[in-house]
Amino acid sequence: MTSRASGGTVEQRIQSKSGSGRSLRIAVVLLVAASGALESVSFLGLERVFAGVMTSNLALLGMAVGRGKAVGVTAAVLALAGFGLGVLVGSWCTRGSAMAATRWPRSVLIVLAAEAVLLAVGALVWGLAGGMPGESTRYAMQFGAGLAMGAQSAAMVTAGHAAAPTTYLTGTLATYIVKGVHSGRPGVWVPLRFAGLVAGAAVSAALLKEARAWAALPPVVLTLCALAVARAPLAARRYRSVGRS
Repeated sequence: MTSRASGGTVEQRIQSKSGSGRSLRIAVVLLVAASGALESVSFLGLERVFAGVMTSNLALLGMAVGRGKAVGVTAAVLALAGFGLGVLVGSWCTRGSAMAATRWPRSVLIVLAAEAVLLAVGALVWGLAGGMPGESTRYAMQFGAGLAMGAQSAAMVTAGHAAAPTTYLTGTLATYIVKGVHSGRPGVWVPLRFAGLVAGAAVSAALLKEARAWAALPPVVLTLCALAVARAPLAARRYRSVGRS
């Protein structure tokens, strides 16, 4: 989870009305949808813990300890450890990156690309197992899911004003309501993130029910789409520059 849970981050801090600003807003929505899809797989298909919502995992850990359920303790610890490691690795890879309001640093894009690769490996393992991996594989995938969400969270923190929380939206909801009440002009992009979260979770949940082997694919596709959208304005700018030379 990112600690920067600001409901108005995208609307209030990205001042540019250019294609870059809109593209980054869309990319954030896609990343939120990817995290929602992964949460469905993590909670419904793995070990009943979350990949990116560490507050809930801490509560689940406490409940497992209180009930003496060793399985629940192991799963929660793996998710927490994976997320923490993902944040550490992501922050190390993006250290020293300059924040900008209309683009994501190259290091952020690299971290998100690495996350997509990790998610793709998980989806392949999941698919080869027919959506029914064994216990040790589920534990490994639970750690990997936490690792992916931790890396994504670190990347969004590094992106600063050009990004927003994508793995945990409780603070975003509270801030959005408070600022919407105070300003009288609530923006549209925060509700779109909420809708993306619900839609991503719904897609993977439906696949878990109807086509289980494919349930881990949506997080991969959505993350890759977010990367493509975030890079599109940069590619267009380079193309225009080449055309002028």
